[in-house]
Amino acid sequence: MTSDDHSRAAALSAHRTALGAVGGDELSERPWQHPGQPASDCDLVRLAAWKASATDVDADVVMAGLGLIGAARAELDQVEAGLLFAARASGVTFQQMAGALGLGSGQAAQQRMSRVLARLDAPS
Repeated sequence: MTSDDHSRAAALSAHRTALGAVGGDELSERPWQHPGQPASDCDLVRLAAWKASATDVDADVVMAGLGLIGAARAELDQVEAGLLFAARASGVTFQQMAGALGLGSGQAAQQRMSRVLARLDAPS
């Protein structure tokens, strides 16, 4: 790992800790999580957005939420890729996937799948 990687990991950890301290550590476990697994970055970003609706929100909470947006987006890419592969494995056509995704064609669904997989393969 480069020093940039270490810095980024430390920043993500600090954002998670900050949001954990304002309620993230008390979020209920989801059925797909292992016991004791911390809240996902997606859940922490949602918590930050919810907290941001208060007039007296601490700017550090908002900044921590913003700092986790990229990690939350990567989590959603992983979930989307898993669902796309599961759909294909269960016989769903790209045209059917396009309908579910709100896309205009099977080709657009194939392109979306390619983009999602490329983002997952790209170095962060």
